[in-house]
Amino acid sequence: MQLKDKNIILGITGGIAAYKSAFLCRLLIKEGANVKVVMTPSAKEFITPVTMATLSKNTVLIDFFKHDDGAWNSHVDLGLWADAMLIAPATASTIGKMANGIADNLLITTYLSCKAPVILAPAMDLDMYRHPSTTRNMKVLESYGNILIEPSSGELASGLEGKGRMEEPEEIVRELINFFSSKKKLQAKLVNKHFLVTAGPTYEKIDPVRFIGNFSTGKMGYAIAETLANAGAKVTLVSGPVNITAEHQNITCIDVMSAQEMHSESVKVFPDVDGAIMSAAVADYTPKIVSEGKIKRKASEIEIQLTANPDIAAELGMLKKQNQLLIGFALETSNGLENAKGKLEKKNLDFIVLNSLNEEGSGFGYDTNKITIIDSNNKIEKFELKTKKEVSLDIVNKIINLV
Repeated sequence: MQLKDKNIILGITGGIAAYKSAFLCRLLIKEGANVKVVMTPSAKEFITPVTMATLSKNTVLIDFFKHDDGAWNSHVDLGLWADAMLIAPATASTIGKMANGIADNLLITTYLSCKAPVILAPAMDLDMYRHPSTTRNMKVLESYGNILIEPSSGELASGLEGKGRMEEPEEIVRELINFFSSKKKLQAKLVNKHFLVTAGPTYEKIDPVRFIGNFSTGKMGYAIAETLANAGAKVTLVSGPVNITAEHQNITCIDVMSAQEMHSESVKVFPDVDGAIMSAAVADYTPKIVSEGKIKRKASEIEIQLTANPDIAAELGMLKKQNQLLIGFALETSNGLENAKGKLEKKNLDFIVLNSLNEEGSGFGYDTNKITIIDSNNKIEKFELKTKKEVSLDIVNKIINLV
C-alpha cells in the first residue's frame, strides 16, 4: 500500500477514456489512498456518479450546490484536503480552461484553489492533441508546475501514428507512487534545512524615473524557492523587482531594488542558513552619481559614469563555513564552460549552473531552460530543455546529494 493515507482528488472530465477512471479509482484505493471524485457535468455522460461513489466510498461532487438543500460544495476545503489532484482523463476543453482560469465548473474551481501538486493524464483525439492551441495550453500548465503524463500512442484521424490515448491506469498510479517517493526523498534530506535564494534582476537608479537593469523575470529563482519549500526546507527569498509572487508558507520574501540592497540582505542572512542559491541577475555596475531630479534632454549625448557593484556570490564564498553550500549561476553568450569554471573556482562555489542565451528556449523570459551543472570536482552534467519547474528539481536533487 504505497499510497497509504494519501488524500487524492480524482478529477474526471467528459471523454471516452472516462471509463478507465473506474479502474484508476480501484487501484488508488488498493494502494491505500483516500479518494474523493470531482466530475465535470459532461463526464456523467460517459460514467455514472453512482459507479464512482461506490468505488471511492465518498460522495461524488459535480455541482457547486447540493440540489436537495442548497448547501455549498466547498472547492476551497477540498483543495486544502488533498495531497495531490489527479485529473484523468483531462480533455482538451478542461486543459484549456485550466490554462486560462475559466472557472465555470467545480473541477476547475477546485484546481484553482488546490495547494497540492496537480497531475494530468491528457486524453483526446490525436489531431486535437497536436493542435497548436492544445500544445500551448499544455506548456502553460507545465510552466505552472503541473505534471503531465504523456498519452499512449494511437492512430491519428489522418492515418498517421501519434499520441492521444490516455495512459493506462496502472502506469498513472505508478507515476503517482514515484512522485510521492521522490517527494519523500526530498523531505528526508531537506526538512528543517534553511536556504537563501536570490532571484530576479536589480535596478540601478540613474535618476528618479530611469534605471539600468536587465531582462530577468525571476522565474528560475522562484521555481527553486518553491521546490525547496515543497521539500520541507525553510527559504529566505531575496528578490529583485518581478511580477510574480512566492506561494509557499515556508518562503519568506525580502524585496529589494538595487544590487547593494541585495548584497546587504544576503550577507545578513547567509551566516544562519545551510546553503545559498544565487540565481539573481545582479547588475555588475551602478551609476556613480544618481541625479536627485529627472535628467532633462539637453543634448544628443549623455555620459553616465559607472562603478562596480559588490560581487555577492564571491563575498559569500569568502564567508562560507565548512557545513554550508553555495551555488552560483552563469549566463553566458560565449565560452560558457570556460567562464563558468572560472567563476566556480574564484567564488568558492560547490557547483555552478550554466545557461546560455544562445540556446533556443533558454534564458530570460522563457518558461523553459537548458542548463549544464559543473561541480567543484569538475563533473559536468548536461540537461535537455525543460520547464523551469523541472530544472529546479534537477538543481535541488544536486543539492540533496551534497547536504
